[in-house]
Amino acid sequence: MGVINVIDQQGKLHVLEAVEGWRVMEIIREHGLPIKAECGGACACATCQVEVAPEWTARLHEMRDDEEDMLDSLPIVTDYSRLSCQIIYEEELDGLELRLTDASLPDTMPSGASSNIKAEATA
Repeated sequence: MGVINVIDQQGKLHVLEAVEGWRVMEIIREHGLPIKAECGGACACATCQVEVAPEWTARLHEMRDDEEDMLDSLPIVTDYSRLSCQIIYEEELDGLELRLTDASLPDTMPSGASSNIKAEATA
């Protein structure tokens, strides 16, 4: 297991234990952070948008056309925007840094949001 470093919409850093083979969106949701992720990882919405730290973008696999199409549907996108459901955590991504965007902010937290994986929040 490794970790991903996630900055939430309020600017708070969360260090999350990450399971190899899981979608980054799933890791974020399992730790109870506010991420909408309406389609559950099917790349059929853009509600799990994140901004990847610039130094990490080259380490990610290339964006597929369907992910790019979903991002194009958003009013605010940067060169570092990705859909967290399309990033599969692997050992090489240990320490990945990303920020949750306002586009991923849920109206309310999902009722099933829990922390089944131990999370460590830092200031």
